[in-house]
Amino acid sequence: MKLRLSLFFLCLFAVTIVKAEITLPNIFSNEMVLQRESDVSLYGWAGPSEEFSIYTSWNDATVQVKTGNDAKWNIQVATPKAGGPYTIRFIGKENEIVLSDVLIGEVWLCSGQSNMEWSANSKIDNKDYEIENANYPTIRLFTVEKRTADYPLDNVIGTWETCSTKTMPNFSAVAYFFARKVQSELNIPIGLIDSSWGASCAEVWTPESVFEAHPELVTSHELIQPNQWVTIEKSTIYNAMIAPLTNFKIGGVLWYQGESNTANAESYQQIFTEMITSWRADWNNDFPFYYVQIAPFKYGGEFEGGIVRDQQRRTLALKNTGMAMTSDICTVEDIHPQNKQDVGLRLANIALKQHYNNLQDQEVYGPLFEAAEIIGNQIQIKFSHDKGLKSDRKKIELFEISNEKGEWFTAKAKLKNGMVIVSSKEVKSPKAVRYAWKSTDIGNLYNEVGLPASTFKSE
Repeated sequence: MKLRLSLFFLCLFAVTIVKAEITLPNIFSNEMVLQRESDVSLYGWAGPSEEFSIYTSWNDATVQVKTGNDAKWNIQVATPKAGGPYTIRFIGKENEIVLSDVLIGEVWLCSGQSNMEWSANSKIDNKDYEIENANYPTIRLFTVEKRTADYPLDNVIGTWETCSTKTMPNFSAVAYFFARKVQSELNIPIGLIDSSWGASCAEVWTPESVFEAHPELVTSHELIQPNQWVTIEKSTIYNAMIAPLTNFKIGGVLWYQGESNTANAESYQQIFTEMITSWRADWNNDFPFYYVQIAPFKYGGEFEGGIVRDQQRRTLALKNTGMAMTSDICTVEDIHPQNKQDVGLRLANIALKQHYNNLQDQEVYGPLFEAAEIIGNQIQIKFSHDKGLKSDRKKIELFEISNEKGEWFTAKAKLKNGMVIVSSKEVKSPKAVRYAWKSTDIGNLYNEVGLPASTFKSE
């Protein structure tokens, strides 16, 4: 009997090996975009120790592949300058997979919460016009289906689609407008991967290793209350919707999130910085990471929104980051501004200038706090990106200064020699200054290109 069972399992094992087929993760499909001029990974599964070949048409080359005893395989192939369409053929003993209409260009991962997820179908400005004119054959779209997991996964659910009047309305509007601008300047294919989830906090997008290294972030996370739209369980969305993509070569990340971290606003710079750093480590790539500063809104508390905005400003200390200010693209009654065009455009302009060395003569930031000097009963504030500093009203509003006790008072502000000078009759010896600090504060300080100054508080 034992001999029969042994023979049975041996035969079953042999049949399994013979019938093993090449399998690809869903991020590889027809119409996809691969990162240009890079060593990109092609990977997947087959039988243990399976041998097969991969043909890439852009260089008319064939490489041989052999899986490990874990049934996984991963090879790197060099991609050329932007172009296409190309074909990739995976040729095995039991099956053959042909990927067609593959483009080589720039790939951007787009993540965050509902303002990133927000589509034309969810209502945007000039909705009908934008949809009718959304035929861009060399912009490709991949939407990651919402999933959670307790441990990092190796596949996501989704497929690549060509940008058209049928596909664009269901895709991230901010990401689409970003791609449209970048493509208009560079004339290359753009691939967008939308992995976002409305109402999600930063902690769910951050790997568990960060919390193991920083237990204070676990304590901070406890301040976030559950909601009806998404889990708040840390790392679970990262495990299912980011980790499976980390072998897929990308050019950079766009991020639109922060509204759901107003409950633990004081720690946002730390969790955000650690999240960005961990993603870069997972991809082994210090790619550009560009994000949107949250807009003024009635977040529930008087100052939480302002604190997050300042924490986002401070995150610019991390290398190769950029922030699009949106205090002028908002309504404090609606957390979802419908003007997604300007948000995408501002992100694109940052990418074009900082990453692609384009638009070098164009200002892409609003004024950013640089330094504060106390002179008697006044504070003199220096900004960067301050050319043509101005207000759109008679008075510059929303500046406050504090006294020795840490009490804050409304300050009068005036422009002098390209700097802002603030003072208050109630404060004889000022210690600090802040601007647009309330959650609903919409500032009125701009530079010459009309970009708004960021919320800030001096050290």
